[in-house]
Amino acid sequence: MTGNLRTFVLMAALTALVISMGWLMGGQGGAVIALVLAGAGNLFAWWNSDKMVLRQQGAHPVTRQQAPELVDMVAALAQRANLPMPKVYVLETEQPNAFATGRNPESAAVAVTQGIMRVLNRDELAGVIAHELAHIRHRDTLTMTVTATMAGAIAMLGNMLMFSSLFGGRDDNRGGGLAGILAMIFAPMAAGLVQMAISRTREYEADRMGAQICGQPMALAGALAKISRTAGQVVNVPAERNPASAALFIVNPLHALRMDRLFATHPPVEERIARLQAMAGGFAASRVPGVSGGGGPWSDR
Repeated sequence: MTGNLRTFVLMAALTALVISMGWLMGGQGGAVIALVLAGAGNLFAWWNSDKMVLRQQGAHPVTRQQAPELVDMVAALAQRANLPMPKVYVLETEQPNAFATGRNPESAAVAVTQGIMRVLNRDELAGVIAHELAHIRHRDTLTMTVTATMAGAIAMLGNMLMFSSLFGGRDDNRGGGLAGILAMIFAPMAAGLVQMAISRTREYEADRMGAQICGQPMALAGALAKISRTAGQVVNVPAERNPASAALFIVNPLHALRMDRLFATHPPVEERIARLQAMAGGFAASRVPGVSGGGGPWSDR
């Protein structure tokens, strides 16, 4: 199953969970209301998520006058990826990390931390930025916003279902109080697992296309190795305060990095590096539709 198809199937599973929770609460009418509310939440998040996450992370915009090498690098890679020039932000944390946000390529932003610019060399930083541009090209920022909103809606419906069950406001023909309690416990957990699975799938795809955009799979692999070694040693305070944003980063920014892999928002870094190493072997012949250049270093343009 391809990454895009897997994402579609997982999104469909989230939608089915929303409808099922609504049906348990109020039958057919409840299912429709739940779907409408989730859609309204998605619309709000689609329009405001980029501003919200940048503000939460304490990011500030930079211009070419303030950071010429960084902005020029983003511009060159965006041109290779056939994307509009995104806004560039810097996060004032020493943890090496980066993320992309925005509802579409025209309103996208790439944010990097101060730490990542100190830890990585030029080619490795280019690989990281190319990875984030791949997320923008795939519209992953929108996908993850929608999944986060739907997962939140399922958790809210679970809480409402619990109170409805406790106070007898449910139709026993739809499973009784036991079904409500089970749904309250397991539906939000299932939604979280689906959300994490989507995030992991999109990371693999962004690694693949990011390597093709920058032209150096091993530079991105080296960046992932350095970031994963260092990220757990430095606290990213804004990310710790807003853990829902963890899936946006190239590597998990939270200190609970040793959590069970089933609940991880990112695939294992070792697996990501192994895939990039395998990709590097036959990279000279690879091409990305709509991406300028071929398999050489991005800086040779």
